Amino acid sequence: MAKSNYNYEKRQRELAKKKKKEEKRLKKVEKASEEVPSEDPLLAEDQNTSI
Repeated sequence: MAKSNYNYEKRQRELAKKKKKEEKRLKKVEKASEEVPSEDPLLAEDQNTSI
């Protein structure tokens, strides 16, 4: 019977966790960048009307 390579399996799990964490971080950054421009035009309109 073949011996299990626990180090390989552990490394694969770690890589999968890192990949998932990175995807989640990128999704958060993307969502935050979408929210910022939507607020800017409102501020620009307020500045134009007060001048």
